[in-house]
Amino acid sequence: MKRIVILSILVVAASAALAKLPAPVLSDEAKAKAAEAAAKTAHGNKVADFQLCRSMDRVAAAYAAEAKKAGKEVKAPTATPPCVDPGVFGAPAATAVAAKPATPAAAPTKAPAKAPATKG
Repeated sequence: MKRIVILSILVVAASAALAKLPAPVLSDEAKAKAAEAAAKTAHGNKVADFQLCRSMDRVAAAYAAEAKKAGKEVKAPTATPPCVDPGVFGAPAATAVAAKPATPAAAPTKAPAKAPATKG
């Protein structure tokens, strides 16, 4: 019984200690890697959607062919958008993600107009 109490106290203390840790600060390189990983994941999702679309088209075509063979009435298929192939993954431009924008050049400004001299 003592072991369970001690373990539960340790778990609570450890979770409290972890809750107080500051959030990690990411460098530009880490941000670029994270952006590339997100782009890879998004591309993978597009590829999966494309493969699913093609498989659904094949299943629908096979069903229609089987139904025609069996002499059943086949309704016109519902119009759906065509499957779009996402192509090969292209990494996002590293310069757009990693490079910080340059500081804008100082724009030429007009010299302030001189105030009229006052008689004093």
